[in-house]
Amino acid sequence: MLRAAGVGTGDEVVVPAYGNTEVAEAVTLAGAVPVFADIEPTTYCLDPDAVAAVVTPRTAAVVVVHRFGNQADVRRLRDVGQRHGLLVLEQGESDASYDGLTRRRAHAAYLSGRLSGVMTPDGGEGHSYEQYVVRVPGNGRPDRDAFARAVRAKGVDCHVPVKTPVHRMPEFWRDVRLPETERAADETLALPVGASMTRRELQRVVSACNALGGLLQPAF
Repeated sequence: MLRAAGVGTGDEVVVPAYGNTEVAEAVTLAGAVPVFADIEPTTYCLDPDAVAAVVTPRTAAVVVVHRFGNQADVRRLRDVGQRHGLLVLEQGESDASYDGLTRRRAHAAYLSGRLSGVMTPDGGEGHSYEQYVVRVPGNGRPDRDAFARAVRAKGVDCHVPVKTPVHRMPEFWRDVRLPETERAADETLALPVGASMTRRELQRVVSACNALGGLLQPAF
């Protein structure tokens, strides 16, 4: 899409650093330079204000990634694009059947209504819960990682969705601070919410997390 739009050598493309390297690599393959902007803390998608702040005369495009089933604020991002004459491209995540989507949303509602000790997803309009991502309170990465190990020990399959932001990887290192991106990478944990899960499995997730949540005190 970037090449077809004429994006190439000498151009900059604004991309998120919270995620994998796929988008930044695509920008590099097109001959352009990836520029990282911060995310919104509730959707984990590009923050339109942060995008506007990194636009330069060399900026040609913005690549918007819809993350975990959250929808980015495309309207505001397109407004930024129009003001600066930028191409705005969207990348979604995997689609699912209607039945699968309905069950994932029901499972997410069950978890959100019963989990304590973690910050549950905002659950905004249109959230499809490709992943059910919570935040673990406390002292960032050490507490989140300890929480994940303890939950796995209780038989719950969980994973850290983004271990290292792209702007902190050697091949894309940038001397910039993206506070919401970095905080999300330190605090987030994806809990199981698959359409095939049973009520007993969901109850196990709740029991495992709630037994631990009270042990982790917020940092002051």
